[in-house]
Amino acid sequence: MKKNIRIKDIADESGVSIGAVSRALKGQPGLSDETRQRVLSIAKAKGYDFTRLRTNKIKRILFLLHRQHDLSKALPFYSPLILEIENNCRQHGIAMSFLAIQPGDPIQEQLQVHNPDALICAGFFEPELVNVLQQANIPITLVDLWFPDLPSVNPDNYEGGYLATRHLIEQGRKRIAFLASTTAHYSIRQREKGYRKALYEAQILLPPEYELASPPLLDIEQSLIANLNELLALPEPPDAIFAYNDVAAMVALRVCQQKGFRVPQDIAIVGFDDIDYATLTTPPLTTIAVDKQQLARRTFELVMQESDESTVLLPVQLRIRGSSVEGA
Repeated sequence: MKKNIRIKDIADESGVSIGAVSRALKGQPGLSDETRQRVLSIAKAKGYDFTRLRTNKIKRILFLLHRQHDLSKALPFYSPLILEIENNCRQHGIAMSFLAIQPGDPIQEQLQVHNPDALICAGFFEPELVNVLQQANIPITLVDLWFPDLPSVNPDNYEGGYLATRHLIEQGRKRIAFLASTTAHYSIRQREKGYRKALYEAQILLPPEYELASPPLLDIEQSLIANLNELLALPEPPDAIFAYNDVAAMVALRVCQQKGFRVPQDIAIVGFDDIDYATLTTPPLTTIAVDKQQLARRTFELVMQESDESTVLLPVQLRIRGSSVEGA
């Protein structure tokens, strides 16, 4: 009986990329004969099923989100991503389905129903949940998420957090709060690190009251509002807020205005993602723009093993609008 050996296993042992292994197995150009022979020898020694190259082409992709995501608020970011990946799938004759999961779900049974050839995991997932998915021995690609030894595509969250905070510092802001839903999410932790770097470079020391994350298992919007009420009640309330995403920034904008704070005169606000609604607020929202189409394309390339990279980091851009600069 053939062993269920993944291309990643061969890549790990041979010391080359997943894309290089794929080219070697398919007989494609771009490799030295020495590398090709080494990969093939390792594949044979490990018992790789070479018939998979002919019969197990990717025909079905399952896109996974965590049930913890409030889909009504997550979809402004993930919807363009899902649609672009589905568009790439359609062009290649691949069917894509969607599933929301959480720990405790009968994961293996759900996977059998969808019968995917590859998985895309987007956003927050606990390590335990990723481990369960790996037990299915199906190729996994991560987007807006990172785990060791798994291919992933991410915007440069660290740089984005740095750019957002540095922009606020350049506007003369001194009490810059960081508003998050949870620091358990890889992307949010990276944004927080960028925020801290900008403050450190500017030699701004802030008390911990200016960094707030929502308690787990609560309605995210309600907990964000509670955190904002706490921030705005401080003896010295923040003169700027960097929110972990645009939806949170919009909540901040609404709460600040309801309490009589002028934006941006009293409090400047910056978000992250540049969702479509970001230009429709009053004032329009300054944010860190993520190219969601590029994020989707690079994710699809990794799923199809068309890229030599296993970890892709995409650049982000600061979009300055009226929520941080008066008259912008």
